[in-house]
Amino acid sequence: MTDTDCSKVPSPMKIKDTSKAEYHTPTLKMRLSFFAEGAGGEKTEAPTPKRRKKAREEGQVAMSPEVGTAFLYIVIFTAIKSFMPSVFKNIQEVFYISLDKIQDFSKAPDVKYAVDLINFMFLRIIIIALPLLLVALVVGLICNFLQVGWNPTLKPMQPKFSKLNPIAGIKRMFSFRAIVNFLKSILKLGIIGYVIIDKLSKEMDSIPNIINLSLMESVIYIGGIASDLGVTVGVWFLIIAALDFSYQKFKHEKDLKMSKYEIKQEYKESEGDPQIKGKIRRRMQEASMRRMMQAVPTADVIITNPTHYAVAISYDREGQKAPLVVAKGVDYVAQRIKEKAKEADIEIVENRELARALYSLVDIGKEIPPELYQAVAEILAFVYKLKNKI
Repeated sequence: MTDTDCSKVPSPMKIKDTSKAEYHTPTLKMRLSFFAEGAGGEKTEAPTPKRRKKAREEGQVAMSPEVGTAFLYIVIFTAIKSFMPSVFKNIQEVFYISLDKIQDFSKAPDVKYAVDLINFMFLRIIIIALPLLLVALVVGLICNFLQVGWNPTLKPMQPKFSKLNPIAGIKRMFSFRAIVNFLKSILKLGIIGYVIIDKLSKEMDSIPNIINLSLMESVIYIGGIASDLGVTVGVWFLIIAALDFSYQKFKHEKDLKMSKYEIKQEYKESEGDPQIKGKIRRRMQEASMRRMMQAVPTADVIITNPTHYAVAISYDREGQKAPLVVAKGVDYVAQRIKEKAKEADIEIVENRELARALYSLVDIGKEIPPELYQAVAEILAFVYKLKNKI
């Protein structure tokens, strides 16, 4: 976003050496993008994995229907050419049986006769159409899977009342996407027309000879021409599909882009507001500090260095295998521990090396390591002797 002149502030300082009073008018410039960021900002950042996952769950994927259309043309018309003899045989059988049924038209009011005729016709239609329908279904599923993978969702089918807005509908009619779809339609019609004209011009010499062929041969010949037309159109449509898929991929990535503000909001939603997390962390630390200070009166001795470190040691000869560290701290916390110890009449012993070792090696509520047994035992023996516990 370009810099813009926000305001002109007149200065009271006059320019000397002129007959008339003039004033400086310095220009104050600022970037308006800072204001835009608060309302969402410009979408310049790549989408996060969470944004992509949410869009995928809602059915917003980069998919071009032209890919399925192109392959459908190629596969269906190839299948028609392959199944043509079988299809013609079934159609011929339906035709002959229908002629026979016409002779029994007097039985038409009979319910059983009508049901049998409808069942026969319906079954033959299924036999003729089922292979092509299955091929179309498989092709459609494969094309969708190759474009977006396995992504079953019903959200795109859910009704949205926002789509009933006539103003939004008019905007969609004249949107860039509508223009692109219109141009694709024109291009496809042009391709179909070109392919038909080109194919028929090549077959002009052979078409009049159809009258010399049998019915079966004529149907197979005409079906072959139609199949070739369909396959050729499908190949041309593949070019449109490749271009359209690239465009859909580009547009999808553009639509998913996020602003810095949106990324910050998403981070807050997923990870929690840093301010709230900080408050929770402080409260947890305060609670831990209170519990630790409450445990200080249960200690047998406080070992210090003496100004920076303080470690409270507790030992129950009947219930513990080794002495425990019930509290520890540095600087301010160490002073608090010593104050609590004085209030509870607990001995404070200075030992610089041992205090630092205990603070570094032992967590609160854990037993001291074996290598410190001797040093701690000597201090405890000294304290017990002072307290007449030995």
